[in-house]
Parts: sequence; C-alpha cells; structure tokens
Amino acid sequence: MIRDDFRSGKINLETTHKLLAKLNIRCNYIHLKCIFKQDNDRLKQGKITIEEFRSIYRIIAHREDVIEIFNTYSRSQKFLFEKNLVEFLTQEQYIYSMTKSFASEIIQKYEPIENVKQAHQMSLEGFTRYMSSSDCLLFNNECEKVYQDMTHPLSDYFISSSHNTYLISDQLVGPSDIWGYISALLKGCRCLEIDCWDGSQNEPVVYHGYTLTSKLLFKTVIQAIRKYAFITSDYPLVISLENHCSPSQQEVMADNLQFILGDALLSDMLDDFPDKLPSPEALKFKILVRNKKKGTLTETRERRHSDKHGQIQEFEEYEESDQEEEEDQVQESESLDVVRDNPEKGTRSRSLVRLPRFRKRRVKVALALSDLVIYTKAEKFRNFQHSRQYQQFNESNSIGESEARKLSKLAVSDFILHTSKFITRIYPKATRADSSNFNPQEFWNVGCQMVALNFQTPGLPMDLQIGKFLDNGNCGYILKPQFLRDSETKFNPNEALQNSNPLTLTIRLISGIQLPPSYSSNKADALVIIEIFGVLNDQVKQQTRVIKGNAFSPRWNETFTFIIQVPELAMIRFVVESQNILAGNEFLGQYTLPVLCMSKGNNPKGYRRIPLFSKIGQSLEPASLFTYVWYVR
Repeated sequence: MIRDDFRSGKINLETTHKLLAKLNIRCNYIHLKCIFKQDNDRLKQGKITIEEFRSIYRIIAHREDVIEIFNTYSRSQKFLFEKNLVEFLTQEQYIYSMTKSFASEIIQKYEPIENVKQAHQMSLEGFTRYMSSSDCLLFNNECEKVYQDMTHPLSDYFISSSHNTYLISDQLVGPSDIWGYISALLKGCRCLEIDCWDGSQNEPVVYHGYTLTSKLLFKTVIQAIRKYAFITSDYPLVISLENHCSPSQQEVMADNLQFILGDALLSDMLDDFPDKLPSPEALKFKILVRNKKKGTLTETRERRHSDKHGQIQEFEEYEESDQEEEEDQVQESESLDVVRDNPEKGTRSRSLVRLPRFRKRRVKVALALSDLVIYTKAEKFRNFQHSRQYQQFNESNSIGESEARKLSKLAVSDFILHTSKFITRIYPKATRADSSNFNPQEFWNVGCQMVALNFQTPGLPMDLQIGKFLDNGNCGYILKPQFLRDSETKFNPNEALQNSNPLTLTIRLISGIQLPPSYSSNKADALVIIEIFGVLNDQVKQQTRVIKGNAFSPRWNETFTFIIQVPELAMIRFVVESQNILAGNEFLGQYTLPVLCMSKGNNPKGYRRIPLFSKIGQSLEPASLFTYVWYVR
C-alpha cells in the first residue's frame, strides 16, 4: 500500500501528512514539518524516500511510556497474548467484568497487522493505538449520553445559559450577528437572551440598546433559533426577552413567535402542571418565552382563542435605583467587615443584606406577548423574605453578578433555599464592556440554575461552562446535587463540611503527546497546571516542573493528590503552558471536566488520555496528556 505512493521515487511534506493519516497515524503538521526537515530531507529537496518515510513513521508512533507498559505485560516479548491483555485490563484499567471476548474485541478493533490479529495477539503498534484511542479517554463515555433523571421540575437543574447572545464581540461597538445564536445552540445552550427594541417599519430589532452595536431583525433571530433549537439537545429552550419595545411592536413580536415557532412554542400550561414547574422531559422539543407577564395561567388559558389585538396590560413594577459599581463594592466590603468584627451585628446585617433603593415604574405589556409567557415569568428580585412570601412557582429572577456575589457571602443559606424553589438567573455586570466573564462556579455552588455567560469570550469561565455541560450528554441540563434541591438543606459552600464523604483523587501525570508548539518556535518549555474548582475548601492548584525545549514528547512522571470534600460540584482543569519568564507563560491548551465524569463506570483507576483544546474551544488532536488516575471515596 505504501509503495504505491512512492512510484515516482519520493514524496513531499503534504503527501507524507496524507499518507500518515491513511495509516491512522495522527500527527500535528508543525511537528511533522520539523521532523521532515531536520531528520530526513537531508538534500533539502522538500522530498523523502520510502526509507525516510518509515523513519518518520517510527518517530511519530514511538511512545516510550507505552513501550514500558507493553513490555511489562508481554514479558518483553514482541506480542501481547490475549491472556496478557486480560491481565493488563484487569490490573491497570480496573475493568472488573473482564472476559476474553472483551479483550478479543479490543484486538480486533485496534490491531493493524492481520496475521497477528488472527492469532488473537496484539503488537506494540496495536497496543499503542488502543492506548491512544477514545476507549482510554479520561472522560467517562457513559456521561456522553443523557443518563440523569429528567423528570424533576426545571428548578432542580443547572441550565446552560448565555448572556446577550446576539453579540459576538464587545458590548459597546461590536457587531450583532445571528451566528451568536447558532453557535450557542450548537454548544448546547438552553437559555438565550434577546434584547428587543422598536425598529423602523414596525419591525422590532435586536441590539444592545444605547450603544453602537449593529442591529438584527427580531424575526430573523427567531427564524435562526427555530432552525437550530434542537440540533444538539431535545430538551426545552428558554428565550429570555429583555423587552424595551412599545406595545404595538410587542404584538409584532408575539406574531413572529407564534408564526415562526409554531407548535414548538409553549403557549399554554400543561394539564399535569397547573401549579408546579414541569420537567425537562415533559417539555421536550418546546420553546419557552421568558418575559414580564400579567395575570395567572388560568386566566391565560381562558383567553387562549380570543382576539388580543390592541389590548395592553399596565402594572407597577419595583425597579432598583441606579447605583455606582464602586458604591456596591464599598458596601460589600463594609458588610463583610461587620460580620468579621462583630458577629451579632453580622447576624443582623445578614437579615438586612439587601436594602437597595427601589422606585416604582409603570410597565406596559401587550396582552398577546404576555400570554405567551407560561412557566418562565420574569419577576424583579427584591429580597429573599419577599420571595418566600409572594413569589409564585412560575416566576424567575435575574440578579446581577455583584449583588449575587454579595448575597452568596452574607446570606448563603437564604440564597440556597431560594434557588431550591425558584429559577434564578445570574448575569454579568454592566461594566464588563469587553464582554469578559465572571467565574460561574461561585454561583453554581449556591444552586443558581441559569448562570449566563458571554459565550463569545474564551477563557477560564467558558472553559468551566463548556466542561460542566459535557456531562449528561451535553443536553444543557445537569441535575443539581440533592443538597441543593432540598429545602431543609444545611449545606454551606463557604464553610468546612461536617460528616462529608470526601474523594481522594491521585493523578500521575506521565507525559505529553505532540503538544501544540509555542508560537515563537516549534518547541516549548512545557509545564502542566492542574486546578480544582468547587466549594471554597476544595479550590487548589498544583503544577509540574518545566520540561525545556520539548513540545513533541515531554515526560514528567509526577504525582499529585487532591482531597475533594464536595466532588458533586467539583471541576478539574488541566492547562498546558510554555514557560516565558519575561512575557508571561504562553497558553498551549486545556481540558476541563466535572470530577465525577472521570470514572469509567465503577472503574476508579487506569491509564487515561486527556485531549487538549485551544483557547476558543477547538480540538487540538492529537495533542494530549497521558496520565494514570485513581481515586478512593
């Protein structure tokens, strides 16, 4: 097969790359180019012979760490017998229900040499292919499908949520683009935001009001949402409207929603859920509108087939007076000082933690749009006591990150009780004009369902967001832990837990495989940072030593241990950097996932490969880390 490609005598770099791919050998093009030029193209003609190709093949396929494992179980023979493979899978990969047929399936799947395969044996090449395969990934493939109970009420789930979804750059002068919605939906997002304003010719438009961001037609946005709503996930999609339109253009919005979304739009309560939130399962393939609403669901049903044209509902709403961000920070700092310096005053301050200035304002809502809001009515948050007394089951709150952070520190028990009952959306503060994001973990820790991020901005917060929602089939819904759903819970993420059941996680970071080279050269001074995100006491960071000048196959062989008190909320992030003392370390790749998605079924240990992703979330295959992981709980 290979000789056919060398009929003309020699092949160039591009053909070499294609031939390796044909042989199922994945190789980073930059690394290949370096190997091609340095070690093989001796005459500098840009072409190599078949012998030089074989040399390149051996360099790329050679894995010293895998050879050591292979030699251990093959007793330094050329092949693994089936019984040797069973021994490896049982002792190292911790596969309890091991049978010869399972080992035979692996041989049939990965062994490239036909006569070795027929002899029920495995060569080093076949073993290397298995160890580099998806079967040995760190992420549990059971979590790649929807496996959680989807029959709880919506408020029992973390819901993948986007902020100002129409923006693909900054918040002030950047473009609005349909791609913002398409991209978020393809990533599994289940709550989109649309800022709606009056447009010309009675056509509502979408943009960031009072800024220079460009405008989209509302109906164009809804058309895109309808097309892509259920490609990644079958579960309900929430359209959160930030509605600044006049009643006449609100009626146009209602017409657009009904005509374009059709039967997918939930426009009436479900018969089985007249007084409680339905489940994601009950709302499969449904789109819900989140907006202000007047009246009850029963009244909405009674008006269902009536003519609502020209009917306007007007009501008073409490609106928080504008306060400078600096004032918020000063008040937060002073409140924390009160708690530290005087516990009695601290207790009193917790009950008064939220005393912002409110003013009443008149709100006008077209009845036609109001009646499309069923289980996701937007209600202004005033304080926890007011919510306990008056908030209805279908009402949800939006809280800015600064206020939410204050509440999570000073009234954490009330906050968790609130989120156990009502859907709570957290959004970035207005001063994030560059579309930067906050760390979502602090709000997941108190049970906030919709932690809305700027999906267009890469970095740590979006790595955590994407990593968290890898779980449960990337369907955009993650069942919250029992202690965040229980109204009697005593859980406090800010304090050490009593009678916890911690998980001890140990990771031996063995090596790197074709790491992305530094921008400045084809090499890198590689190091790996392993970081745990979760409750306060679980947050920790450890890192390897630096391996100088080697991005192709650095070896660390370093072991790290983490004791995780609340693994149900914990995320783990692996970051590969190239050390640069003067300019700061250069990011090369990362991978983030929930700690509890690391196990393979009941298998608490084994050799695992960690794929790496770029800053913007693109796969960097074959770049990866090779590890041995085990944990005890």
